[in-house]
Amino acid sequence: MSGEFREMDLFSIKANSFQLIGNEWMLLTAGKLDSFNMMTASWGGLGVLWDKNVCYCFIRPTRFTYQFFEKSEAFTVSFFEEKYRNVLEYCGSHSGRDVNKVAETGLTPMKGPLDTVFFKEARLVFICKKIYFQDIIPEHFIDQEIHKNYPLKDYHRMYIGEIVRCMGK
Repeated sequence: MSGEFREMDLFSIKANSFQLIGNEWMLLTAGKLDSFNMMTASWGGLGVLWDKNVCYCFIRPTRFTYQFFEKSEAFTVSFFEEKYRNVLEYCGSHSGRDVNKVAETGLTPMKGPLDTVFFKEARLVFICKKIYFQDIIPEHFIDQEIHKNYPLKDYHRMYIGEIVRCMGK
């Protein structure tokens, strides 16, 4: 890990999770340093489940990052300063199948705990150990408006990760 990052207590974070995820967005990354992919997400959450501090995120099976999440035991959630908005936009609108996102964005991958990957440019990083997944079941939508999010019927898989390390600058 870079000396720039320091271990943080989750309870010392003063950020609002609605702001972090919904407005600032997060970069989800899975895989190992020699083979990984990342994608931008604005759906997910932070909380407590099964007496563990968790992050939950959603990935469509059509996304290239999905296969990395499936193979990995852990993943990272990275948050960036606003000056990296264009990087997050790029990572959310381009597939790692077609482009090298690291080369195109200038991000610097780093090896993290649990053989994860995060980025030197991030300001806050959660290292998450996968503890559960669940496919979205459209028959369970109580609010029928939700169907509008799935015109291709490519329903997300939800991953819940226990936050085992928190690092920040």
